[in-house]
Order: sequence, then structure tokens, then C-alpha cells
Amino acid sequence: MAKLSVNINKIAVLRNSRGGELPSVTRAAVAAERFGAQGITVHPRPDERHIRYSDVRDLARIVTTEFNIEGNPVEPSFVDLVLEVRPTQVTLVPDARGALTSNAGWDTIVEANFLREVTARFHQAGIRVSVFIDPSPEMVAGAAAVGADRVELYTEGYACEFAAANDDAGRGTDIETARAAAIAPYLAAAREAQRSGLGLNAGHDFNLQNLRFFARSIPWLDEVSIGHALIADALYFGLEKTIEFYLECL
Repeated sequence: MAKLSVNINKIAVLRNSRGGELPSVTRAAVAAERFGAQGITVHPRPDERHIRYSDVRDLARIVTTEFNIEGNPVEPSFVDLVLEVRPTQVTLVPDARGALTSNAGWDTIVEANFLREVTARFHQAGIRVSVFIDPSPEMVAGAAAVGADRVELYTEGYACEFAAANDDAGRGTDIETARAAAIAPYLAAAREAQRSGLGLNAGHDFNLQNLRFFARSIPWLDEVSIGHALIADALYFGLEKTIEFYLECL
């Protein structure tokens, strides 16, 4: 079964909107682990508009499952932070400063020299490296060539097409054919990862409607990281029940 890593960025967004320390990101992480999450993910950005660098340091002391830090290694402060706290995994994401959310994967061919260098630095510190990529076998092969341990497939496109398939089903479209088309590029990339000996993660816009089909279609998936939809669902169902629902999808 793929592991569920809960991204707690949105807990920090809520805290920062009011100031102070409520809700507590460390308390949320501890609770998520207690309720069955097998990892905690954070994505600190240079402007610290949600997770702060100080949060990362605090979390590194209390997370007992896998700790995954996402971010862009073009920022020296991000690299220094990761090397300081030494998480289980660093996920390299090419997000631009000011980007609302991640919106593309690395070109592992064009950026090969840079990615090879930063991957080696993190490996020297004993940190597993995952590279965030679009669902392309070529990009998977490029990640393997720079020495990455895993790739994380950027799944916004899947989520959009899966939702469209459900919408079109009411208009007579064959939903199974549409879902198969939505998963096809991800399945091709996942098979290349398997062939290349890379671990396989996935994330972005997963929810209770689309996660099950993805996980069943790619049974060798190692990990999914889910934040926005999971925290939103927790407003309705509670965090414990929500994590239970997501684990059931996996």
C-alpha cells in the first residue's frame, strides 16, 4: 500500500491569517501521525507565507514517521535548511517565487547538471531525494540519470481529466474510457520509473474522489502527499476520520 504523507501547509495558512500559534502545526502533525498518517510533508517558501523555517525545525524534532520537505533548491536558504534538519526525504520542486502553488515539474534533461549537483549534496547528508516531474517517461529517465532516488508525478492534469470524465458520464460518455485516458500518461511514467529502479511518489489535487482509481491503477506507488483537499475535508469530517478515509482509498 502506498504511504499517506499529510501536507500541513494549510494549517499554517490558517494560523498565519490571525497571528499567534493557533492552530499549532506541531500539534496537527502529531495528531495526523496518531490517526494513521505515515508521513508529514511541508513546503516552506522563501516568503514564509504558510510554513515557516522555524516550523520546519520544530517539526524535525517531533515527527516520528517520515518527514518530507518540498521546495526549490535554487534558494540557498532552502538547501541550508534541509541540510540542517536532515529529513527523511527532500522533494525538489521548481516553483517560482510568488507562485500560488506548484504548477510544473522539472525538465530533468535541461536542468540535469544542476539537479545532479544538488542531489549529490543531499545524498551526502543521508537524505532521500525525490524529483517533482510532469508525467513523461523522458523526464523519469532524466531523474534517474541525475541520481534521484524517486520521482514525484505532478498529478493536477490527472485530477482535472478525472473530474471531467465524471462530468461527461452524465452526457453519455464512456467513463471508463475517459478515466483510462486520464491515467495513461501517469501509468507510462510509472512504468518507466519501475524500469529505471526509481521509487514512485505522486501528488497535487488528489482528493477522495480521484485517489482510489489512481492508486489501484499504479499498485507499485510508494507515497502520495495530500494537503489542500485533506485539510478541507477535515473541516467536515474531522481529521481522524478524514485520514481514515484517505487511507481506505489507498
